Amino acid sequence: MTGGVVAVLGKTGRNFAAGMSGGVAYVYDPEGQFARLCNPAQVDLLPVSTERDEEDGAGRPQQRTVSASDSGMGDMLRHDAERLRILLERHHLHTGSKRARALLDDWQTTVSQFVKVMPRDYAKALKQLEAERLEAASVAAE
Repeated sequence: MTGGVVAVLGKTGRNFAAGMSGGVAYVYDPEGQFARLCNPAQVDLLPVSTERDEEDGAGRPQQRTVSASDSGMGDMLRHDAERLRILLERHHLHTGSKRARALLDDWQTTVSQFVKVMPRDYAKALKQLEAERLEAASVAAE
């Protein structure tokens, strides 16, 4: 995986994330076995953050795709639970998935059973881009 975002609702094979250099994966792991199947060489396994960012909505994921070049997934370093919920809602809407519906219906439990797979270099690059954006905004405001 070199970009984008995916929610994995089924089991994974071993060596998941080998060569993963970009993008984010949210892996459903109700039995807590995913870490032993994942290749940790380039990625960090993180809990899905449920923290709500009360900012002006900047970077927040959206239910609808913004454009052909913007899937509406927002800032990949923040808003994990919102993004994951939108992914499950989209999946259910387009496929009628019973699993997605069940996961959405028990959201409080579900969200804690996902693992966020984030490539280290990708996270570092996103943080650098954000720092540059904030610096440019600061200079422009002066």
